[in-house]
Amino acid sequence: MNVVFEKPKSLLDVPMHYCPGCTHGIIHRLICEVIDEMGIEGETIGICPVGCSVMAYDYFAFDVIEAPHGRAPAVATGVKRALPDRFVFTYQGDGDLAAIGTAETVHSATRGENIVVIFVNNTIYGMTGGQMAPTTILGQVTQTTPYGRDPKTAGFPVKICEMLSALDGVALAQRTSVDSVAHIRETKKAIQKAFDNQKNNRGFSIVEILSTCPTNWGLDPAESMERLRKEVIPYFPLGVYKDITAQEDKDE
Repeated sequence: MNVVFEKPKSLLDVPMHYCPGCTHGIIHRLICEVIDEMGIEGETIGICPVGCSVMAYDYFAFDVIEAPHGRAPAVATGVKRALPDRFVFTYQGDGDLAAIGTAETVHSATRGENIVVIFVNNTIYGMTGGQMAPTTILGQVTQTTPYGRDPKTAGFPVKICEMLSALDGVALAQRTSVDSVAHIRETKKAIQKAFDNQKNNRGFSIVEILSTCPTNWGLDPAESMERLRKEVIPYFPLGVYKDITAQEDKDE
């Protein structure tokens, strides 16, 4: 009998702690599918900092290092330079990567560190109770913006892919989503390309994945997906913001 669907071998068969409707589980699976298909489980090292994915090391069958809040790219830099033959990726949320970790993110990118960054953007601080994050969209209600985010007092949302795409060290900056089957497939392709870039020493690759947070958005899972489509994606357009392989293909 032909197998048409099975659990990735690099994803452990254990219950996850994520809230109902959270899309972290989908993203974990996509990463592990790519790792399995590339045959690099024994060569992969993940870096997970503080956030909702703080215990992700319990779910992966490969080595994972716990990093201080926001410092995953710095830890990944050290690991990759010490062990250049390993595949190294970070798994970070918006409250981590785009706030306390902004310096580490920007400078690892501008140095062209040969790592993969998986950036899960749900526009809110999830683990700490639903505070405004740098990516919280205008008008969004959070624990620290009870009347909605006002740019006069809280500034504008940070658009990470747009910002990093201007840096010479970046090989790939792509924003995707996991709100539909088509977008899930596109996300997997982006993750595959990011790991392929690392395999070929092309430099820094970031895949930003728009996600939901039903608990802190105050919505059920279905409503959260609808909000993602109607409010979040229009503000953070999906697409490839930089891909050096596309330019290489043109030059050929």
